[in-house]
Amino acid sequence: MNARTEPHLSALSPAAALTALREASPLVQCITNAVVTNFTANALLAVGAAPAMCDIPGEAGPFAGVADGVLVNLGTPTAEQRDAAREAVRHTPRWVLDPVAVGVLPVRTALAAELLDHRPTIIRGNASEILALAGAGAGGRGVDATDGTDAAAGAARSLALRTGGVVAVSGPVDLVTDGERVVRIHGGDALLTRVTGGGCSLGAVMAALLGVCAPLEAAVAASALYAVASDRAAARSEGPGSFAVAFLDALDAVAAAPADLDARADALAAR
Repeated sequence: MNARTEPHLSALSPAAALTALREASPLVQCITNAVVTNFTANALLAVGAAPAMCDIPGEAGPFAGVADGVLVNLGTPTAEQRDAAREAVRHTPRWVLDPVAVGVLPVRTALAAELLDHRPTIIRGNASEILALAGAGAGGRGVDATDGTDAAAGAARSLALRTGGVVAVSGPVDLVTDGERVVRIHGGDALLTRVTGGGCSLGAVMAALLGVCAPLEAAVAASALYAVASDRAAARSEGPGSFAVAFLDALDAVAAAPADLDARADALAAR
């Protein structure tokens, strides 16, 4: 990318964003899937946020109005959760859409299209989900991507321009764009893909960071944090079980002392 569209990542200050998160302890409402609720809550606690799994119609809207950030994850969209999501996004300007398995399954695909009209602040998904959400693909293999990150770059830009928000495409190389600027973040260990909740909790951390910084900065800081923390966790893990525990510890350690994150994140982006 040229200099206009590929900014210097350190200028986005992931370390400053994480410091602000620790100081503010933002309240994060999660309307998320049943498979990852515990892991997501623990990841938010590890980075210094306050999780609240408030997904009941009649409560979701009022709670979204006081939360610092909201995650809407479509992993297990029961009828009650679908109504809670519709309610929540009408009460907040700071929310993240995670369109899990969109394009593959009809109920969540229709709901995601409906929620797009409420202009999510950040959309976070894998390449196949982003392509499907943009109407440029049929989705992946269940919740797994069958497309590469670069294949979704155009769709990510068009979605960002359409919604006025930021789109984060997760993969071996993460891509974050607001439709004009593009940041690529290399790094992160593949063990993160073998733990249930890796991507889903990333969306929640992005929602937490929306409480303290602008959307592009929030998405970049969260992606850089996950890349660094997963590398550190993998270095002392024997497999996915020990990695899951080590990853939560690494999230806590990096978020508590993020001084070197800017330099590391810049190196991740430049590779």
